[in-house]
Amino acid sequence: MNIQALVDTAAALVADDKGLLAMDESTPTCNKRFSPLGIPQNENFRRAYRELLATTPGLGGSISGAILYDETIRQHTQDGTSMIAALIAAGIIPGIKVDAGTHSLAGHPGEFITDGLDGLRERLGDYARLGARFAKWRAVFVVSDDLPSRGCIEANAHALARFAALSQEEGLVPIIEPEVLMDGDHSLARCRVVTEAVQHAVFAQLHSQRVLLEGIILKPSMILPGTRSTESASGSVTAEMIAEATVGCLLRTVPAAVPGVAFLSGGQTPERATERLNAMHVRFKTRLPWAVTFSFSRALQQPVLAIWHGAAANAQAAQRALLQRAQCARAARRGTYAPSMETT
Repeated sequence: MNIQALVDTAAALVADDKGLLAMDESTPTCNKRFSPLGIPQNENFRRAYRELLATTPGLGGSISGAILYDETIRQHTQDGTSMIAALIAAGIIPGIKVDAGTHSLAGHPGEFITDGLDGLRERLGDYARLGARFAKWRAVFVVSDDLPSRGCIEANAHALARFAALSQEEGLVPIIEPEVLMDGDHSLARCRVVTEAVQHAVFAQLHSQRVLLEGIILKPSMILPGTRSTESASGSVTAEMIAEATVGCLLRTVPAAVPGVAFLSGGQTPERATERLNAMHVRFKTRLPWAVTFSFSRALQQPVLAIWHGAAANAQAAQRALLQRAQCARAARRGTYAPSMETT
């Protein structure tokens, strides 16, 4: 394990007020997003879409790294350039999603465990040889009055830590994603209690598995009320309240040795995810011991897909939309985002 290389890569991923583009949707998820827009659901259109993202002119000015899916990391652009090489040429560090998705957790109805540890060491070695410099693993936690259970938290925290240790062994920076799901009728306060418990467990396991904290990135969800909660329905929870709860939780759970926290968007609209990240920097910027940035998927891609529709003639307009969203997210990281940027 090259400690300095891990530290340098982690630092580069959160440098210069940039963030990450998550373009690692599995084949079924990508097809699901194509379907309502009438985009053909096949490998050629998935490749064309990912090429559109990776080759957006100027994207490297706001995006430091891109998370790829197994299909994508092996593909080439239309002119024969590997997707990895296209990203590197744009100044973007390539990474890879390595978990095998979530499945029901035995003995825990309604809860999930992430699979993929079997054979992971070999897969990580293959991805490193292909040119990946970081890897991502996602765990999910359902929130209710009595969920997640302690067993679910501990099982997923252990898997995240084993993934992280194996990634560092192969020279890849682990992106650790414990996602507390927005779905449900839980309150903002309940989400904070759950998130704090999850993050405490994750860092306890990282310590037990001797993971180098200076060589990781945490990718958590923001603390939000459930989408079916009365708080969401009334709109009573402000961006400032979300920033207070989210950063307050991080300050209690995330060691200062961690170089960066990169939030997932988790189904929020592009505007809301950006506004809430901005509020964190306006309120807490001078108190943050780690870089706080974004690792958005839908919050960057949603407008792009809506414009592209699978048509080559729409590619440039779609790329402009991606660039604008990335620039808005970067402004939010600086605490300078304003809604007026959405129309410029």
